[in-house]
Amino acid sequence: MALLEYKCPNCTGAINFDPGTQEMVCPYCESRIRVDVFQAMDSGLTDDQKTEAIDWGYEGMQWRDGEQNGMAIYSCRSCAGEIVGDETLGSTSCPFCNNRIVITSKFSGTLRPDVVIPFKLGKDAAVKALSNHYLGKKLLPKVFKNKNHIDEVKGVYVPFWLFDAEVDAHIEYNAKKIRTWRDNTYDYTETSTYRAIRRGGIGFANVPADGSKAMDDTMMESIEPYHIEEAVGFQTAYLAGYFANKYDVDAKQSAPRANARIKASSEAAFASTLSQYNSVSAVRTDIHQKSGSVKYALLPVWLLTTSWKDKMYTFAMNGQTGEFVGDLPLDKSLLMRWRLGLFLGIGAAFPAVMALIWTIQGVWL
Repeated sequence: MALLEYKCPNCTGAINFDPGTQEMVCPYCESRIRVDVFQAMDSGLTDDQKTEAIDWGYEGMQWRDGEQNGMAIYSCRSCAGEIVGDETLGSTSCPFCNNRIVITSKFSGTLRPDVVIPFKLGKDAAVKALSNHYLGKKLLPKVFKNKNHIDEVKGVYVPFWLFDAEVDAHIEYNAKKIRTWRDNTYDYTETSTYRAIRRGGIGFANVPADGSKAMDDTMMESIEPYHIEEAVGFQTAYLAGYFANKYDVDAKQSAPRANARIKASSEAAFASTLSQYNSVSAVRTDIHQKSGSVKYALLPVWLLTTSWKDKMYTFAMNGQTGEFVGDLPLDKSLLMRWRLGLFLGIGAAFPAVMALIWTIQGVWL
């Protein structure tokens, strides 16, 4: 079983990666250690290792067909407690002794990420961002404004594919110029129609597509962009204290989503050169990708969950930039009271408005 544990060399306590100092920090003795000191622990990741296979059967009751699918079990080296997760689990903590664990086989050989963007914002920043997300939401249930109501806050390294591409584009548009003027008698409108053609090449770098089935694609795109230029070479030490999964959507499966983003961005880039027209519509689009490459990356995301009336609400924050997204519930009782207050307010003002209208009419008469 390939498990990698990060412990403080001074007190043997579980040690974490700290976003603020970008160092490994022990919460017990406050020791601070550079990440590169732990680089030797990653030396075995360059060789392919066998993926863990667990025999879930025993001499009593047997698992039914399909019941084991997607399950994996690991044993903590510190306390021997069993850690149950799914097959994509790559980094976690022991639920019994809180020891930080990296399952190295999930990041070995061809599974090893090319780059990682370390967390720059911590848990407190995520909780504060959620509180700010509530501001101005007058119809939000009051229970949501209580920080103690947050069910879970966890930092997760999400697997992403970063696509580079060179494309050739040939796009034809119907474009219109509209000119208006007037004289003492008439208003005039002149519409001129043009056929506009744009042709050329354009390059894209690091177009992201998340490689996890568990992550909502739209939510992951909503917390972009990431500053990929700040990415560093992968080291498992960055995972200490956080959750991490290996990809379960490979590059080939992610390519159509990335290609759709590349196509839309190409169309927008060429359309932006037609600002001299009042309206533009594409009538023919031919975009051909002539070359490309892909990198495997782990990107930092804070996930926050809370519940209300048996429904779970999930929020996500970019662990590098702080971009925050998430849907909020609507308190229907507050909405009814607000509508009633608005109706009564209008009703109370109605006589005064009618009196004003009568007065104005009387003046006109």
